[in-house]
Amino acid sequence: MAAPGTRVPPSHVPGGFSGEGGRGPPDGAARPKQLPELIRKKRDGERLSEEDIRAFVRAVVDGSAQDTQIGAMLMAIRLRGMDLEETATLTQALANSGQQLEWPEGWHQQLVDKHSTGGVGDKVSLVLAPALAACGCKVPMISGRGLGHTGGTLDKLESIPGFNVIQSPEQMQRLLEEVGCCIVGQSEELVPADGLLYAARDVTATVDSLPLITASILSKKAVEGLSALVVDVKYGGAAVFPDQEHARELARTLVGVGAGLGMRVAAALTSMDNPLGRSVGHALEVEEALLCLDGAGPRDLQDLVIRLGGALLWLSGQAEAQAQGAERVAAALNNGSARGRFERMLQGQGVEPGLARALCSGTPTQRRQLLPRAPEQEELRAPADGTVERIQALPLALVLHELGAGRSRSGQTIRPGVGAELLVDVGQKLRRGTPWLRVHLDGLPLSTQQRSALQGALLLSDRAPFAAPSPFTELVLPRSFTQP
Repeated sequence: MAAPGTRVPPSHVPGGFSGEGGRGPPDGAARPKQLPELIRKKRDGERLSEEDIRAFVRAVVDGSAQDTQIGAMLMAIRLRGMDLEETATLTQALANSGQQLEWPEGWHQQLVDKHSTGGVGDKVSLVLAPALAACGCKVPMISGRGLGHTGGTLDKLESIPGFNVIQSPEQMQRLLEEVGCCIVGQSEELVPADGLLYAARDVTATVDSLPLITASILSKKAVEGLSALVVDVKYGGAAVFPDQEHARELARTLVGVGAGLGMRVAAALTSMDNPLGRSVGHALEVEEALLCLDGAGPRDLQDLVIRLGGALLWLSGQAEAQAQGAERVAAALNNGSARGRFERMLQGQGVEPGLARALCSGTPTQRRQLLPRAPEQEELRAPADGTVERIQALPLALVLHELGAGRSRSGQTIRPGVGAELLVDVGQKLRRGTPWLRVHLDGLPLSTQQRSALQGALLLSDRAPFAAPSPFTELVLPRSFTQP
């Protein structure tokens, strides 16, 4: 693997892509296969050549591919799969379908990012990006919106009045120069082919395809010119993959394809049976992220931020070991420097300076007055004595989605104040009648069925109280790295 700070030239990636995506075949080249022929090849289990894949992506972007043809190809890929070389070629073709981000050459070793496959209560990005900036990194984080039961980083940040997720490449560079991080949405200029395929995957039952997930994640990161990337691959009851083995397969694919593209990628396997932290819902998660930036907050959230950040500092050559990197991230949280970067990012992305300052310096009670609030609250009480064995994230997320915290289709309005606060921890002993959940309601009351579903999410046992384990399970690394 190339040393930190070394950019792999375009000729070293499959197909020799040079960033000039979207062009047709050179003069004298053979006529590209028609889309039905390409679909048939993959349907019958054949490999697609580099030109086959590039032709398909071009057809998606220029509009010549019909929706039915896109859906048929996605399903063929879902059922027949792709090998690492095919997946790498698809990733690069998606990345080359739009504009490439360009940064000063001296930044390369500092450029890092993190991506999550989606979870419940996952506000890691809001804490990790400014913490890494405080450690000297440049973090050009391109994030997404929530769809289905998982929350989106952009939606959480937009619950802060004035926050603007739309930033041009020039504005992103200014933010990286002045703050060290930005969290923005995927524009039409960046990886447009992925945006089109992502929307199609959602309505064609192909969301769980390993090569399509890999290409979608890595294509967005390839245009960022990163030195290192960590992907948080969730598994469990509220994740795309219910078991650890399938999540590990995706992790290995991400690491392998990333290496083939000259990207230093590691993948963390983390559990998503319980919500991450104690808050679920956009404004509530911003509050909890600020608590973590104060050096406090739930232990599981702190632990994951520190572990992922430490791995990134190590992978990018900015720390000699993961443990050293983790210590630096923890220090940035404890000494207030990460919170200071978050305040500057808020101001840089449109939040009025007085509001940004009040959010970052206020008490939890003061912060709640500054963010969207649901007008009603309802507490649920433990139905029996017992130890909290698990708080199932999925039924909790599904009920909150129905109450307006999520969207079922792109563009649907969400209610940023809707959410829930966990009033107990996994491993804690409860007495019957103890409040364990506070639901924040905006317009829609809890139905009997929803209340029952929430109560069913609390799993009690008769064993002794215990310390809840970290959601972090393992880190899958490139071959050139070994666990210290």
